[in-house]
Amino acid sequence: MTTIKFGTSGWRGLIARDFTFDAVRLAAQGIADYLNSELLDPRSAIRDRKPVVILGHDTRFLGREFSLAAAEVLAANGLIPLLCQRDAPTPVIAHTIRVRKAIGGINMTASHNPAEWQGLKFSTFNGAPATPEVTKQIESAIAQRQAAGWKFDAAIIGTFACKTIDPQPDYFKQIRKLINFAAIRKAKLKLAVELMYGTGRGHLDTLLAKDGGAKITLFHDELNPLFGGHHPEPNAEGMTEVSKFVRSGKAQLGLGLDGDADRFGIVDKDGAWLTPNQILALALYHLKKNRGWTGAAVRTVPTSHQVDAVAELLGVPLHETPVGFKYIGALMESESIIVGGEESGGLSVKGHVPEKDGILACLLMAELVATEKKSLGQILKELEKKTGQFHTARINVKIAPEKKESLLKKLAAGLKNVGGLKVEQFITTDGFKFLLPNREWVAFRASGTEPVVRCYIEAKSAPQMKRLADACQKILAG
Repeated sequence: MTTIKFGTSGWRGLIARDFTFDAVRLAAQGIADYLNSELLDPRSAIRDRKPVVILGHDTRFLGREFSLAAAEVLAANGLIPLLCQRDAPTPVIAHTIRVRKAIGGINMTASHNPAEWQGLKFSTFNGAPATPEVTKQIESAIAQRQAAGWKFDAAIIGTFACKTIDPQPDYFKQIRKLINFAAIRKAKLKLAVELMYGTGRGHLDTLLAKDGGAKITLFHDELNPLFGGHHPEPNAEGMTEVSKFVRSGKAQLGLGLDGDADRFGIVDKDGAWLTPNQILALALYHLKKNRGWTGAAVRTVPTSHQVDAVAELLGVPLHETPVGFKYIGALMESESIIVGGEESGGLSVKGHVPEKDGILACLLMAELVATEKKSLGQILKELEKKTGQFHTARINVKIAPEKKESLLKKLAAGLKNVGGLKVEQFITTDGFKFLLPNREWVAFRASGTEPVVRCYIEAKSAPQMKRLADACQKILAG
């Protein structure tokens, strides 16, 4: 059996090769061992809670069946599994854990990975992704069970009887506290919504149409576990159809979600796809300026310093964390954070779950357009007159394990310059980040979910971006 390791966002593997029913049951047993040890610990936050565990899944192949397999193991360990009655967005599951005061949650999702992948994400009692400290304990419990030859006498796949719940009403109630639907309704927006055959259907579109009174044109709102043969990721390529539709003048804004609706994709009035970096800066601007929210902002190491510039402009303190929303979520739980996000398309706000919520991000952008009666691009240009421009890029390079180690060793030793520009500061919070003059920088990091090394670049102009990208390609090539 494959070794089960939790990466940046849970354990993922290829269905039938790595991600099997036996492996899922073993992982569920490790989680049950961890939870039962916490229930017995007088210092634990879940010590006096009812042992309820929320289970959910996205639209991938065998999602419900894998969830039922995990539920059966949890029940055999004296825990109480509650299964979402249909495929559910990750942020909805996170909110359900909180509102039902559960001791944790298991979500079968591989997020934006291709259809042949499946994943298992464990969330703690506060709805946040499990921290490395927690997942190490689960991995240890799994390894011990595996070494002892643990077996489970399971029911026929898909036949275990598990109580189901409908998490949507509570989630909608929460979103209505956070979003100004009256402003959206007043603006009478025409919107294109890309659901990518995922869990967002019946959530983002319903809130926009019923609460926001918007005219909605839907893309890929039917179930398809193969995601139409594409990655369920709302990046520039994934939002191509919506971009063409918006560019034709049939909508003012395009909003998209990935397969489990925790990541977002935004297309502006001119059909241009806006980066998650830009959306995070816009969300901070909107919540501080138009809503008057107070607190700090938080971003991950490879996220654009455009967020820093907007925060500085508005007098908002800023924090930097390692990659992974679990780090952002932990900070959001401990202090007042207006907005937290990352360049890969994750965002949450004060008073919400410490987990990525693509539905919320899309609604915030619709609210911003409705409030200022301007396109997002216009608002960005006005901001850039005060902060300067920010050009960002991410390069993903597959590198053989033997070359990967030598590359990381070289980067760990530091670089004196990149593309002829002097390195002013070397940051090793997560990966290797090199700060250059004029608020430009490059960063390198080995992916926690894929066999690649990622290079992140930020420049203040297009020519500078090319210069730094060429330099980084040479570094990655050895």
